[in-house]
Amino acid sequence: MSPRRQLHCCVQCFNDRHLQQTIIDLSQASGDCSFCGTTEIALLEPSQLADLFAPLVTIYEEHDDGLTLVEWFAEDWNLFNGTLINEANAVRLLGEILDNGEVTRIPFRPSERFSSDGLARWEQLRHELMYVNRYFPDANIDVERLSSLLPELVAEDLPDRWYRARLMDGDTPFTVAEMGPPPARRSSHGRANPPGIPYLYLGSDPASAISEVRPHTGEICCVAEFRLAENLRLIDLRDPRTRLSPFSYGDEDKIGALREDLALLARLGDELTRPVLPSGAAIDYVPSQYLCELIKNAPYEGVQRAGYDGVLYSSSVGGGINLALFDPTCATGGEVVLRRVNRVAVEFD
Repeated sequence: MSPRRQLHCCVQCFNDRHLQQTIIDLSQASGDCSFCGTTEIALLEPSQLADLFAPLVTIYEEHDDGLTLVEWFAEDWNLFNGTLINEANAVRLLGEILDNGEVTRIPFRPSERFSSDGLARWEQLRHELMYVNRYFPDANIDVERLSSLLPELVAEDLPDRWYRARLMDGDTPFTVAEMGPPPARRSSHGRANPPGIPYLYLGSDPASAISEVRPHTGEICCVAEFRLAENLRLIDLRDPRTRLSPFSYGDEDKIGALREDLALLARLGDELTRPVLPSGAAIDYVPSQYLCELIKNAPYEGVQRAGYDGVLYSSSVGGGINLALFDPTCATGGEVVLRRVNRVAVEFD
C-alpha cells in the first residue's frame, strides 16, 4: 500500500486574517494547495492549526436539528474563502485540521452557555428611538462592550481618492467649495447624520458616488475628488466577521461572547446599508444616526473623548464603499468633472 499523500492548506483557503498570518509565520514549504488549488504559495499542514480550532469547536454542541461545523463556521465567522474552496473541500480541510473526518458530518448548534440578548436589546432600542423616546430612551445596549470592539474595526488600506457627486440644477457646474456638505441649517436627515449636523458623504469611486444621488438617464452630475487627512480613525462596518477573529482570543468563553457580538455588529452594519425611501427617511434613519453618534463619541484607547472620525459602509445602490465623515474639514476637495448618466439599471423581485 502506497503511503498517504500529505495534504497542505494555504492562506487563500481562509478569510480569517489571524489564520492567514499564522500560516505565513509557520510555513516552511511552498507549492500547490491541496484544498483551494492555489499554486506556488506558502503551505502548512492542516494539523498545525489544531490548537487554534480546538476552543472554537467547543462553543458548539451536538444537536440532531443543527448544521455541520463547516456550515456554522461559514455563517458565524465567514471562515472559508468561498470563491476558491467549495463546501466539500472545506469539509475535507476541517477534517484534516481536527484529525477527525467523522465530526465534520455531525450536526451541531451553538451552545446555550454563550447566548446573549444583545440583538434583542438593539431591536428594542431601535423601536423606541423611532416611535417612543427619541432622546431619553429606556432601552439600551451594552455601549461599553461595543466600544471595546471598535478598535478592531478601524479601517486599513483605504483608497487614496474619494468622490462626491451632485446633480446639476442649471447650466453652471458646481465649484469645489459647493461640493461639500450643505450648511448646518439646510442639512436634512442623512443615513448617518441627524438634521442640522452635516457630515461629508463620499464614495470610493465615481460610479458609487453618482449612484448615491439617484440620477435619471440623461442627467449631468458634478463629481468632485476628495483626499482624506492622514491618520483618520474610520470604523469599517461592511463585514465585521472578517475583521474580528475568534483565533486571536484562544478562550472558549471569549469566543462564545464574540460570536454574539458579531451578530450584533453585523446587524448594526445593516442599519447603514439597508435601502430607505425618501418619504420615510426622517424616521427610518434614526437608528443609524444613533449608531454613528455613538461611534463618534466612543472612547478611544481609554480616553473619554470623541475617538472616531467616520464610518465606512456598503452602498445600497452601488458596488463600492461609502464613507460618512463626521468632520467635513478632514477631507480636501480637488478637481470637479462633469459626467452624463447614460443608463440607470433597475432590478426587482
